[in-house]
Amino acid sequence: MTHRLRPATALIAGLATAGLALSACGSNSLSTNTSTSSSSSSTTAAVDQALVAKLPAKVKSAGKIVIGTDATYQPNEYLDTDGKTVIGMDVDLFDAVMAKFGIKTEWVPTGFDQIILGVKSGKYDVGVSSFTVNADREKQATMVSYFTAGTQWVTQKGNPKKVDPNNACGLNISVQKATVQSDTDLPKRSKACTDAGKPAIKAIVDADQAKVTSAVLTGKADAMLVDLPPAISAVATTQGKLELLGQQYDSAPYGFVLPKDQTDFGQAIADALKAMNADGSYKTILTKWKTEGGAISNFAVNPQP
Repeated sequence: MTHRLRPATALIAGLATAGLALSACGSNSLSTNTSTSSSSSSTTAAVDQALVAKLPAKVKSAGKIVIGTDATYQPNEYLDTDGKTVIGMDVDLFDAVMAKFGIKTEWVPTGFDQIILGVKSGKYDVGVSSFTVNADREKQATMVSYFTAGTQWVTQKGNPKKVDPNNACGLNISVQKATVQSDTDLPKRSKACTDAGKPAIKAIVDADQAKVTSAVLTGKADAMLVDLPPAISAVATTQGKLELLGQQYDSAPYGFVLPKDQTDFGQAIADALKAMNADGSYKTILTKWKTEGGAISNFAVNPQP
């Protein structure tokens, strides 16, 4: 994910869900899917024919939309206890959006850094995986904003290593591969250390957010950087063995990822989100996942990062 540099207050009060502790934010390269899950929204939304008219021909013909997602990022997108069904806030939201188009959803778990290229190549019709909107991504794809979140530091309970986010020089910090935390935030902080004649920050990078979290639990890492929703989930699902350090910062929108030329479809998705906001279903879904603090009302196609 990517954020403008500004402090932000805490986004989310807590999480009721249980399961994996997980990741989010995008890159490029393809791999084979390991599993898929199909669903149709439980929302009894009437199909809007004006929206249906904006469906890409491929999606309309198939009667379903294929979604690439990194299902390791609780509470936003993660695997249910059956190990194959993708659930989460993003899943409920996008299922409800597609219900307004009369389209079923097929969720395909894959690596986070493989989703955007998969959308560009046509492997996926859309990427839904807590992608923070930024200029680099908008050069590759059309993005539709639907939520907002920032970056959060997480340590072991009591912060035994006395981690100071503003002076983490020489410390081991875990981050997920291809996220803004790994590609932008941590390198910037590490450069500030070396420019001041201090030791560089040692990044521990993994493609699986659960392993990023585990590195902090086991003491391999002194702290981790991750989006606020999965940070809160990590604290909850480890029974308080972890804690949030400070407040989230650099808050920015999440966006659904579409092929670059699908701005009309993107606007239709934004219109569906606006209708969900008006009828209350948007907020109901966020409240279910304890993420209502990230609600927005200015749903937009390719918003300015």
